[in-house]
Amino acid sequence: MQHRLGISIINYRTAEMTIRCLRSVLADLEDTDAQIVVVDNASGDGSVAALKAFIAEQSAPIRLVESAENTGFSGGHNRGIAACEAEFYLLLNSDAEVIPGFFSKLMAAAERASPESGFIAPRLVGPQGETQISCFRFPTVASEFARAACTGFVTRALRRYEVAIGPEPEDAEIDWASFASILLRAKMVRQIGPMDEGYFLYFEDAEYCLRARRSGWRLARAPYAKTLHYRGGSGPVKALAAARKRLPRYYYLSRSRFFYQAHGRLGLLAANAAWYLGRAFAQFRRLAGVVVHPMNDGEARDIWIGAASPLAKSGAPGET
Repeated sequence: MQHRLGISIINYRTAEMTIRCLRSVLADLEDTDAQIVVVDNASGDGSVAALKAFIAEQSAPIRLVESAENTGFSGGHNRGIAACEAEFYLLLNSDAEVIPGFFSKLMAAAERASPESGFIAPRLVGPQGETQISCFRFPTVASEFARAACTGFVTRALRRYEVAIGPEPEDAEIDWASFASILLRAKMVRQIGPMDEGYFLYFEDAEYCLRARRSGWRLARAPYAKTLHYRGGSGPVKALAAARKRLPRYYYLSRSRFFYQAHGRLGLLAANAAWYLGRAFAQFRRLAGVVVHPMNDGEARDIWIGAASPLAKSGAPGET
């Protein structure tokens, strides 16, 4: 049976958050023809029992898929999508909740969107109602130089290469959007295939949008459909980045994989060289008494993780 909407939510040791997410979805679905799929990514912490108990209390159609291994973001959502047949698929983070009116506004935006719009991006908001930046340009050699230089006039000069776009972007500016909450057109998914499971976490959304764009698909926004996003609740990377601590190995494996897929081997090498050039520029300015913003611990070495074999699969934390 084909549904109008399939909703995929991944749980990995976040049962309480996932249940809050599900409550918000159930409260807002109303008459939307939808199938909800929760994929447990081998949590092994009692999450499955808690989710089963919650699902048993609901009258709405919720399917729990128990993965035998932690397949990361791409693998989890691929299993969620495969578990139901639908016209559209909503990928939703467990650290997110939909705001009342979300589904009616999102599906109305999908109806208005052009047929080549394979992605419909809702607005992400934080706990205080602030709009989160969720639309981006693809990372490039120029953006790596600017990121490492972290200098005002360099950033201004290379503004059109900056990865993060402001909170009110024009659709034409957007190359990809956060998959914390994103609607996919099933026709596009069937054409370009599932998400790349070579990524464990991070950059998989950029790669999927890149692959879709190369096949002629585009992205549209649904700014009136809002998702409350507790940023970083489902993973440690954002907190580590904010503290300038060392990022997990899988982050850099994903970075190398994306640069290789987007720009080729020479593009990956050039991006790393541009990063060093940007840091050298920043350190030169330190001699003039300018405060230089630090990079993450170990990043000068870690950007080479995966560079020798960029298409090797990025395993779960703890895997080699």
